[in-house]
Amino acid sequence: MRIAIVCYPTFGGSGVVATELGLELARRGHEIHFITYSQPVRLALLGKNVHYHEVNVPEYPLFHYQPYELALSSKLVDMVKLYNIELLHVHYAIPHAYAGYMAKQMLQDEGISIPMVTTLHGTDITLVGNHPFYKPAVSFSINKSDIVTSVSQNLKEETYRLLNVTTDIHVIPNFIELEKNVKEGNIACRRSVMANENERIITHISNFRKVKRIPDIIRIFDKIQKEMPAKLMMVGDGPEKEHAERLCHELGISSKVIFFGNSNEVDSILSYSDLFLLPSETESFGLAALEAMAWGVPVVSSNSGGLPEVNFDGKSGYLSDVGDIDGMAANAIKILSDDRVLEQFRANALEVARQFDIQNILPLYEAIYEKAILKT
Repeated sequence: MRIAIVCYPTFGGSGVVATELGLELARRGHEIHFITYSQPVRLALLGKNVHYHEVNVPEYPLFHYQPYELALSSKLVDMVKLYNIELLHVHYAIPHAYAGYMAKQMLQDEGISIPMVTTLHGTDITLVGNHPFYKPAVSFSINKSDIVTSVSQNLKEETYRLLNVTTDIHVIPNFIELEKNVKEGNIACRRSVMANENERIITHISNFRKVKRIPDIIRIFDKIQKEMPAKLMMVGDGPEKEHAERLCHELGISSKVIFFGNSNEVDSILSYSDLFLLPSETESFGLAALEAMAWGVPVVSSNSGGLPEVNFDGKSGYLSDVGDIDGMAANAIKILSDDRVLEQFRANALEVARQFDIQNILPLYEAIYEKAILKT
C-alpha cells in the first residue's frame, strides 16, 4: 500500500508512535509518505519506501496566525496525485483530521476517492478538542473519517463522553519495538555516569506539563531517598522544569537529581533504571511507561486514564490514586528495598511489554487500512 502519514514531528507520544508505525510499515514493503511541517524527530533515515514531504506555510501580513490547515490540505492533495497515494492516516485530531477531510473533498471533485484513518491520541480530545472553540470542528472531522482508532479503551470512552462523535472507534493500543531493545542491549552509556553502584536509579520522562504532576515526582523521590541511596533522572523539558529545580533546592536534594532536558539518550537512561515514576493527572495510554517496561523497568504510576491498561497493578508495578504521594513512595520502596522483589518486577514488566510489541500491533493497523480501502 502507498500510505500518507500526517503527524506532529515533535517529541510527543503521537509523533513517536506515528513515525515508528510508518517505519515498520515500510520495512514490511509498504510505501510511506510522511507529510508534516518538519522532519519527525524519530525519522533518522529516508529510503526506498520512506519519504518525507515538508508542508510550507507562506507568511502573509494579512494573517495574524498562518493557516497551517490550508497549507496541509493542499499539500495532501498534491502528494496524493503525484505519488498515487491510496490512504491517509492522520494522527492527532487537531488539525490533521480536519485538513484530511478537506483534502478528501478536493480530491473527490477531481474524481479521486481516498480513505482516511484518524487515530486519536489523548489531549487532542480531552484538552484541545474539548475546547468549545474547536469541539464542533473536531467532532465533525472525526465523524467524517472513514475509520477512527484510539490508543486506549479509556480514550475511546472519553471521546464519546466529551464530543458529539457517533462513528465507531476501534481501540489499537500504542506499541513498543522490542527487537530494537535487543539490538541495542549493549548500550555505550555507563551506569556509573548517573549513579554510584549502591544507588537505585529512578527515572521520569515527559514534556513537563502540569498534567504530569512534576512536583509529585520530586516529593515521591524525596521520600524514597530518605530510605535508601538513590538518584532521580528527569528527562524532558517544559513549563514545569524550573519549578521542579527550585523544589529540589528547597528540599536539599539537588545533588541527587539530574535534569537532562530533551535527550536522544532515553534508551541508555532507561537501560540502567530501576524504577519509572509516572504520577500523571491523566494519560490517554502511558507510552513512556511502556517504553520503560520494555527495558524491564517496573512502573509506579497513577491509576488515571489509560494507565491501568498498560501498567498492571502488582505485576509490572503499582497503581495509586492521583496525588497519593505517600502511597506511590511506599510502593516504590516496596519494589526497590529487596533485590529479589525488584528482579521479579523487572521480569514481569518485560513480560507485559511483550504484549504491546509492534509485531503484535502492526497487523491490526494493516487490517484497518484494508477495511478502509474496501469502503471507498
